[in-house]
Amino acid sequence: MKNNRGFTLIELIVVITILGILAAIALPKFAAMQADARLAKMNGALGSVKGAAAMAHGLLIARGFNANFTGTPTPNITIEGTTVVYANGYPDASVIATLAGISTPDYAVPAAAATTQEIQPDSSHGTCSFIYTEAAVDNQPTYNITGLTLDNCS
Repeated sequence: MKNNRGFTLIELIVVITILGILAAIALPKFAAMQADARLAKMNGALGSVKGAAAMAHGLLIARGFNANFTGTPTPNITIEGTTVVYANGYPDASVIATLAGISTPDYAVPAAAATTQEIQPDSSHGTCSFIYTEAAVDNQPTYNITGLTLDNCS
């Protein structure tokens, strides 16, 4: 007599049912993790922008320029291949994203407005963003982070 080995139909149905239940539980948790990851990505980008602004400001002062210098210094200050344009001693909105290493396709970087630059994780999550605003005289740049919430990034 032959001894057949394998699974019965009932055993296979039970395993498929258990896998279906686990998938139904895990899928919503996975979706929530995407929003957490997007928020973490944007917080990392914010840190990069703040670091790039501080580095460019420090380099300007180290080269002997006034702390409120505006314009392109001569000789040029170039960081990572980008010539820095300053507004009151800090990078202006047109160069901050490039200085921070933020670019497409990893981020959505709309064209800079007159004194601001918005940074988004991608084009389909525009409310999950922060805005860099150039420094005013005797001040540091400001960062509007009201868009960096879990709800906006989901």
